[in-house]
Amino acid sequence: MDIGVFLPIGNNGWLISKGSPQYLPTFELNKAVVQRAEAHGLDFALSMIKLKGFGGETEFWDHCLESFTLMAGLAAVSERIKLYASTPILALPPAIVARMAVTIDAIAPGRSGVNIVTGWAPGEYGQMGLWPGDEHFGNRYARAVEYVTVLKQLWSRGTSDFKGEFYSMDGCVLSPRPAGGHIDVVAAGQSGAGMRFAAEHADYNFVLGSGVNTPLAFRDTAAALAAAARETGRDVGALPLFMVIADETDEAARTKWQHYHDTADRAALAYMAGESATDTTSEGSATARTIALPEGAVNFNMGTLVGSYETVAGMLDEIAGIPGTKGIMLVFDDFLEGVEHFGTRIQPLMESRKGRPTRTTGEAVTT
Repeated sequence: MDIGVFLPIGNNGWLISKGSPQYLPTFELNKAVVQRAEAHGLDFALSMIKLKGFGGETEFWDHCLESFTLMAGLAAVSERIKLYASTPILALPPAIVARMAVTIDAIAPGRSGVNIVTGWAPGEYGQMGLWPGDEHFGNRYARAVEYVTVLKQLWSRGTSDFKGEFYSMDGCVLSPRPAGGHIDVVAAGQSGAGMRFAAEHADYNFVLGSGVNTPLAFRDTAAALAAAARETGRDVGALPLFMVIADETDEAARTKWQHYHDTADRAALAYMAGESATDTTSEGSATARTIALPEGAVNFNMGTLVGSYETVAGMLDEIAGIPGTKGIMLVFDDFLEGVEHFGTRIQPLMESRKGRPTRTTGEAVTT
């Protein structure tokens, strides 16, 4: 079972709270997280793309690095871990992204991947004059299909003459190409349209659960992905996303989690809710709708594992047992401490991670 980390490319990570750790997204922080993750045997790291934050007292995600340039830097200071950069398809042409991904692959052969972000927040793209209008809500996956088609043509054969509604190539060329003509593509669709896109065009799809200590809540979404993949005859792995809030005891972890809730940044949450409500046509399972649900929006309603190191290890093993699950992507309240505790206190207790590198607490990890 692969384990990955969703990097803190934006300030304060994934907790929209005044009481959670407050920090800026520096290269040094992300380098330390990746190198510690690699030292503990984690398999991949992914960085999101966010171009406008939510404001509020914490200035949540008002401070963000750029995904591809960050991953290129991390490729040069890592040795084994897979690195996924995110492309905002409304902002970056596919031919440019194809070349950027190959450049990272040249720095870290076989370790480059691309996460497709269709975009759901008008304010994020409207500030740059890139929002195509509300029709994007209805055709964003049609755009994504064309985008990925261009990527794959360039990677596999070095040329593209694709002609579509959104993109038109005229003898477009790419060289060098990646080994084997392939770079992994990741998606994160939760709606029916998103699942179909992933089943037809992605290698992995991030799936969302919800709730605290309900590790199997994503099971139906994983099953829907598997069903869609069976129809296309492709092997598409589910990668569920979970936040880990761990401590010595269940009570200590619950106290920490409750504090984050009690000190939520309400103004930032209100901005996010307003942006997510712009699309009045989306399914209830769509990503934008899911992350803004009021009962858990302090951490985007992602599935959350709260407990002692032993309790969290047991829940992660439950997740690993769901059919179609090829990996788990984790976020932490404190990333440096969280990755270290995962490697030294949680992973050694996991049946699904037997044989991975382990350290005792306090043993040095080079950063």
